[in-house]
Amino acid sequence: MNYIPNILFALLLIAGFGYFAKNVRKLIRNIKLGQDVDVSDNKSQRWKNMTRIALGQGKMVKRPIAGFLHIVVYIGFVIINIELLEIVIDGLTGSWRIFSYYQELYGVLIGTFEILAVLVLVSVIVFWIRRNIIKINRFWKNEMTSWPKNDANYILYFEMVLMSLFLIMNATDIHFQLMNSGNVVSQFIAPWFSGLPETTIHVIERTAWWLHIIGILIFLNYLYFSKHLHILLAFPNTYYGKVQPKGQLNNLEAVTNEVKMMMDPNVDPFAAPAEGAENVMPAKFGASDVQDLSWVQLLNAYTCTECGRCTSECPANLTGKKLSPRKIMMDTRDRLEEVGKNIDANNGEFKDDGKQLLGDYISTEELWACTTCNACVEACPVSIDPLSIIIEMRRYLVMEQSAAPVELNNMMTNIENNGAPWPYNQMDRLNWKDE
Repeated sequence: MNYIPNILFALLLIAGFGYFAKNVRKLIRNIKLGQDVDVSDNKSQRWKNMTRIALGQGKMVKRPIAGFLHIVVYIGFVIINIELLEIVIDGLTGSWRIFSYYQELYGVLIGTFEILAVLVLVSVIVFWIRRNIIKINRFWKNEMTSWPKNDANYILYFEMVLMSLFLIMNATDIHFQLMNSGNVVSQFIAPWFSGLPETTIHVIERTAWWLHIIGILIFLNYLYFSKHLHILLAFPNTYYGKVQPKGQLNNLEAVTNEVKMMMDPNVDPFAAPAEGAENVMPAKFGASDVQDLSWVQLLNAYTCTECGRCTSECPANLTGKKLSPRKIMMDTRDRLEEVGKNIDANNGEFKDDGKQLLGDYISTEELWACTTCNACVEACPVSIDPLSIIIEMRRYLVMEQSAAPVELNNMMTNIENNGAPWPYNQMDRLNWKDE
């Protein structure tokens, strides 16, 4: 009978981590639906970016208040969960605070954890107030419908509960309190329970202990369905983020090869295609659905924190246009999830559902409102590039559907005929000097 709690704990761990592993495999499968892209260059720069941006929170502090609070929550939540190792060992073996054998070091660690727990609680409460009472504008844009708003609050509630359970667990652990080492915060909470029988206090401690580990496992598995997935994906996303100058766009390989062939005097334009070439599907220009995007762009979509910094910096959005870079990323992720569910429902094969990212999720009005200024890319705290998705979808509209706006068609016609965007003959370019 003494082993029943240990068995239940082991089953709980297996179920929690097993479900998490299943969702991770699904996540990787969905990201790999994107086109392959070579990101093996500039490894040293990529490591620097990951260290500075993801680990060091380098871009968060550009907005000092939110940045500082986020760093507190980030550091506190990560460091406090180091204690998870002790909880796992205690749960599997039936021991009590197995690391307390090293009392002095243990006291320093737990004391640090308790201080961080209080700081995390305060920071999370401030975040909740900013979001729900002050109602900062970027949290209440049109794309922030019921689920995104609720999701953000659920995460804050999760963190409040987990930190509170950690402190209550320590405060009601009588033996830990008697050690009088590391209980820098919980010693002030312990008197709240002093009037209760010892058995009741023990039940409260065990309940807090179990709820704490169950809450961590629930939170871990909630990540896949939440914007908080960036906790895990910020590191690979910043590593694989763009290292070229922000204004540098990629070239379509099919177009590049075509231009090279046109400029090669040794190429016979009337030569018959190579054997079997007639059976090869021509490359698609741009992107109309998530499978046409690169896997890095799909990783971007899953990494989006929905913080709205990109949209709050977007000049098109600020002047009342329909475009929201955050919505572009959210729509891409929603469509990718829909495609993934389609594959799951059809035994690993995607069945055409008559929908696509372009039109059903993202409108052409949004795409053409973009000024390609890169403000959204610069603002993102985890190196997401909404502009690259916009550019790929514009390419599809222009090169596959010939659906460019009239103004753009006029410009391209002028470039073709006059070698410049303006509707003037090349011979008339210097007429201004006679005026």
